[in-house]
Amino acid sequence: MTRVFVDADACPVKEETVRVADRHGLAVFFVSNAWMRLPDGREVERVIVPEGPDKADDWIADEAMPGDVVVTADVLLAARCVKAGALVIGPTGKAFSEDRIGMALAMRNLNTELREAGVIREGGPSFSKADRSKFLNAMETTVRAARRISSSR
Repeated sequence: MTRVFVDADACPVKEETVRVADRHGLAVFFVSNAWMRLPDGREVERVIVPEGPDKADDWIADEAMPGDVVVTADVLLAARCVKAGALVIGPTGKAFSEDRIGMALAMRNLNTELREAGVIREGGPSFSKADRSKFLNAMETTVRAARRISSSR
C-alpha cells in the first residue's frame, strides 16, 4: 500500500498533501523532531524523532520504499529516497528522479559554497500560489504513479 512521508519541519504544503492523500485513502506520516500542529485528515500520523541532525531524514529514508511518496525540499534526503525506489517531489511540485538528482545535488553544493563565500545572501524565492498549485497537480500525478507501483509489488 502506498504511504506518504513528509519532511515536516519547514513544509509549506501540509494541507495540500493531506487533501490529496485523503482523496486516495493513503496514510500520511509527518516526520519532525518537535511537535507541530498538523492538518486534520483520515490517516494523518505524527512521527517525532529524537533531536539531532538528520534524524527525521534518517527515519524517512529508512521507511521509504518503491510505491511510496516522499515530500521534501531536502536534496540529500530526496537522493536517499529516490535510491530506495520512492517517488519524491518538492513543495513546488518539482519531481526528484534518478536522472535529475545528480544535477540537484550539484546545484545544492554550488549554492552552499556561494552562500559561505558571501556571494549569495538571501534565501531562494518566496513560496507562491503558483507553487502551491503546481504542487497539487504534481502530488496527484505522483500518487497515481506510486499506487501503480505499489499494486504491482
